[in-house]
Amino acid sequence: MTFVMMLVQLKQVELAFGDHVLFDKIDLEIHSGERVCIVGRNGAGKSTLLKVLSGAVVPDDGTVVKRDMLRVSVLQQELPQTTDTPVYDVVAEGLGDLGHVIAQYHDETAKGEHADLKRLEQLQNKIEAAEGWSWQQKVDAIIQKLKLPGEASFSSLSGGWQRRVMLARALVVEPELLILDEPTNHMDVPTIEWLEEQLKQFNGSLVFISHDRAFVQNLSTRIIDLDRGFVHEWRGDYHSFISHREKRLEDEAAQNALFDKRLAEEEKWIRQGIKARRTRNEGRVERLKDMRKERSARREQTGTANLNLGQAENSGKMVFEIDNLGYAWQKDSGESVPQVQDFTANVLRGDRIGLVGPNGVGKSTLLKLLLGKLEPQQGRIKVGTKLEVAYFDQARHQLDEEKSIADNVADGKDHVIVNGNSRHIIGYLGDFMFSGERARTPVKALSGGERNRVLLAKLFLKPCNLLVMDEPTNDLDVETLELLEERLLEYNATLLLVSHDRAFIDNVVTQLWVFTDNGHIDEQVGGYTDWQQRKAALAKQAAGVKAVKPGDKKSDSQKDDHKKDNASAPQTAAPAKKKLSYKLQRELDMLPEQMAQAEAKRDELLAQSGAADFYSGDADTVQTVLAQLAEAEQTLEQLEERWLELEEMSE
Repeated sequence: MTFVMMLVQLKQVELAFGDHVLFDKIDLEIHSGERVCIVGRNGAGKSTLLKVLSGAVVPDDGTVVKRDMLRVSVLQQELPQTTDTPVYDVVAEGLGDLGHVIAQYHDETAKGEHADLKRLEQLQNKIEAAEGWSWQQKVDAIIQKLKLPGEASFSSLSGGWQRRVMLARALVVEPELLILDEPTNHMDVPTIEWLEEQLKQFNGSLVFISHDRAFVQNLSTRIIDLDRGFVHEWRGDYHSFISHREKRLEDEAAQNALFDKRLAEEEKWIRQGIKARRTRNEGRVERLKDMRKERSARREQTGTANLNLGQAENSGKMVFEIDNLGYAWQKDSGESVPQVQDFTANVLRGDRIGLVGPNGVGKSTLLKLLLGKLEPQQGRIKVGTKLEVAYFDQARHQLDEEKSIADNVADGKDHVIVNGNSRHIIGYLGDFMFSGERARTPVKALSGGERNRVLLAKLFLKPCNLLVMDEPTNDLDVETLELLEERLLEYNATLLLVSHDRAFIDNVVTQLWVFTDNGHIDEQVGGYTDWQQRKAALAKQAAGVKAVKPGDKKSDSQKDDHKKDNASAPQTAAPAKKKLSYKLQRELDMLPEQMAQAEAKRDELLAQSGAADFYSGDADTVQTVLAQLAEAEQTLEQLEERWLELEEMSE
C-alpha cells in the first residue's frame, strides 16, 4: 500500500494585484505521487499560483504550509538568456553552490594534461567536504539518461534541446515536487511525446500548467480549475473534467438567474407606495441590502472570443499542383540541408491539410514556397485561379510592436469591414476579448496569447478561400483554442495548417503531410491519432513478418507444415523450391483476387473523398468515409505483406 503524504498546503490564501483579485481565500493541497494540472483562462493567475506553491511569491493573507526539508524544482515558462556555458555546467548548477563547484571540477578535468592540479585539489576538497561525489554521479546520470551533449554550448542548442537541458537541471536535485509552467511551449510533437514519457517515469509529485489538451489528458491525475479567484478540483482525466466543468457552469448560471429574479422582486417591493413603506418589514429591507452586496460582489465569468472568419468566393478546383519540388538551405560551412525533396502532390479546393514533423525539417519552408515567398530550387508549383490567401505567420512579423492593438488591426482607422458590414474597431476587438482600454495598449506590452489573438483579429478581417496558418495555437488558452477549432470546421475553403497540438490537428484536418529527415514528405489520410495508429499497426505487422522469414524461428504450425513438406520430398533431391502445405498454398492462390477486391474498394473510396464537394458535406459522413478509406488501405497493405511472405516461403 502506497503511503500518501501532504507536501504543500494552502489555507485561506488571498492575493490581489490592485483591484484584480487572483485568489479569494483558496484552499489547496498537493500530495505525494500525484500529477496535478492547473487550468484556467489567460490572466487567471495560474503562473502566480505556481510561484506561491514554490515560495517565490508570498500571498497577501492566509498561510502556506510545506513539509519540512521539501525539495522543490521549478521549470520556468521562459528559457534563460542564451549563454555559452557548457550544458554540463548548466545542469550541475541546479544543485546550487555545490553544483557550481562540481561544474568547475568537471571543466578543469576536461583540460587533461593542461589542468591546473592545484586548482583541482582545491575543488576536490570542497566536494569531499560537502559529500558531493554522489551528486556528481547524479549529474552524470541525468545527462546520460536524457542523452544531452554535455560539452556543447547551451546557446548552440535548439529551443527544444534547451528545454531538455533545463528539465535535467530541475531533475538533478531529485525533487519531491516538480513545478512546470507551460513546458510544451514551442516544442515539436516528438519532443512533447518524449517529455510525456520522462514525466511519467518521474517518481515525485508534479504540478504543471499546459494548454496542450493531449498532454494534459495523457499526464494529469488531478485537475485544478482556477476560475475568478476560486479553485475547483476534479480527480480524473481531462475529458471527464470538461463535462464536469460545463455542468458546474450551467448550475452556476441557473443559480445566478434564480438569485437575480428574487433580487428583482425585492427591488420591486421596496419601491412600493407610501402606505407600503410605512408597514414594510425592516428585516426584509436588511435582507435586500445583503442581496445587493452579494450581487455586487459576484465575479462574472469572462466572456469568450467571438471569431468570425470571412470567406471569399470559391477558388478554382485545383489550388496547387506540386511536381518534384525541391529546396535546401545552405549552411555557412557550405553544407546543404534538404527541406523539401522530390515532393509531388495536388491540393484541391476544400482540402484540409496538416503539416507535422520535428522543428526545422521544412514545414514553414514549404508554406513559403507555396505562397511564392521562396523560389523552388527544383521542380515547379502551379498555382490555381481566384486564390484569396490569408496567412498566419508564427513569428508574428505582421504586427508592429510599437503600435497599439487597434492600430495594428485597423491600420489607424476607427472602423473595419466585417463580412461586408462596418464596425467600430473597439467593438470588433471586444470579440477577441480586448476591452476598450486594452485595445489601445502597444503590442510590445502583450503576452504571447494576446499577440496571437491580435493576429487572428487582423487575419479574420480578410475574406479568403485559402487559409494558411503556421503555429496559430501557441500560447492560446483552451477556450480560445476550442473556439478557433469550431470556426475552422465551419470554414469551407482550403486550409494548410502547421501545429504541434495533437488534439487541434485531430479535430481540424483530414489529411497530413508528415515531414521526416532529408526533406522527405509522406502523405497520410486522417489526423495525427490515425497516423500514429497506422504506424503502430505497421510496426507490429513488420515485426510479425520478420519473425517468419526463412532462417528465423518458426511457429509450431509452420514447423508441422515444414516437416510434412520434408517428409514428402525425395531425400536425394536438392530442393530448388519448397512446397507449401495445402492450407498455405490455397491461401496464396486466393490472395491475388482478395488484393484486387481490396484495391478496387480503396480506389472507390479515394474517388469519393477526392470529389470537390466532399468536405462540404455532412461531417459524420466525411469521417465515416475517411475511416473506411484508412481501413481499406491497411487491409490492402496486410494482404500484400502476406502475399510477399508466402511467396518467400515457397522459394
